[in-house]
Amino acid sequence: MQAPVKCLVVDDIEENLTALAALLGQSDVEVFTARSGMEALELLLHHDFALALLDIQMPQMDGFQLAELMRGNERTRHVPLIFVTAGSRDQYRLFKGYEAGAVDFLYKPIEPHILKSKADIFFQLHRQKLQLTQELEERTQTLRLNEMFIAVLGHDLRNPLNAMLTSAHLLQESSPEDGTKDIAARIVSSGRRMTRMIEDLLDLARARLAGGIPLQREPVDLGTLVPRVLREHGATFPTKPIELDRVGDLTGSWDADRLAQVASNLVGNALQYGDDHHPVRVKLDGTADDLVVCSVVNAGSIPEEVLPSIFDPFRGGSMRTGRSDGLGLGLFIVRQIVQAHGGDVDVRTGDGNQTTFTVRIPRRAMAKLASPAAAAVPNV
Repeated sequence: MQAPVKCLVVDDIEENLTALAALLGQSDVEVFTARSGMEALELLLHHDFALALLDIQMPQMDGFQLAELMRGNERTRHVPLIFVTAGSRDQYRLFKGYEAGAVDFLYKPIEPHILKSKADIFFQLHRQKLQLTQELEERTQTLRLNEMFIAVLGHDLRNPLNAMLTSAHLLQESSPEDGTKDIAARIVSSGRRMTRMIEDLLDLARARLAGGIPLQREPVDLGTLVPRVLREHGATFPTKPIELDRVGDLTGSWDADRLAQVASNLVGNALQYGDDHHPVRVKLDGTADDLVVCSVVNAGSIPEEVLPSIFDPFRGGSMRTGRSDGLGLGLFIVRQIVQAHGGDVDVRTGDGNQTTFTVRIPRRAMAKLASPAAAAVPNV
């Protein structure tokens, strides 16, 4: 059962407070009363109100001044305000009230049915807001538990998978029969694919739970690292040519294993989904002083409906109909790694029936600037 919603009534006349509290009080509505603006501000600091009724004509602090203070505070600026006044229907006062954040004006003597109907609307809206907030918290917690489960499952799966791969390797090398070697080779190939999927799931969990993929920076030369990745893919796709163009200084302070993963995912993606009759072209451009640019180009285009979610995890369909060769995490992990390095990645497609993924990575880590407030605090 939900807690009762809270309503604040502010008036300097005791009889008005009693009447309004009796009118608005319900089993699921708790009415708080204040006889001045200062009392109201104290209550607002400790309670979350669904509605506030403010009398305009009060000594020391009138309703307009109280409303301005409420609108200037992050905690109370979203509380709906209804002004109550015994004054005349002056257009200037009306404009001033709405400018101060009022949602409505009520003039004394108040019609009880009208006030109750208006208040019930705001009470119901507040209940719905609380319900949505609770549902969001529950779903966020469920999502976090699911991601933790994925992380634990992926970690625990590596041990039996490594044992399987080791056994398959031994069988492949020691068996004298060609048929047995072929079977062992297929087991090894499938095991490696499973390993990549598990690593992708672990990277997904790291990105979600740890606030990003961790890096271990060291001096790296992409001119040496990327060709090694291309040779590995050339062995996997011997009939698909890969062209490499290098220019400029390709060194920087990066995580070598992670950038190898970026290159492998992008090149593998191009080989897998590109046109088989055209080569995949990789260009490394280190002519800029502060960053290195890596472009991977393949023939063919990506459907427009896929582009908005191309870097999303588990994006569903493949980039070509009938192709389903992974979890859809490769490009998501590419973006996470590039962003962890302070860089960016984008895709262009359809220009001359080509698709180009472009990665821009700063040569060294960007220093985080301290906020002015933090900088002003001396070390003690």
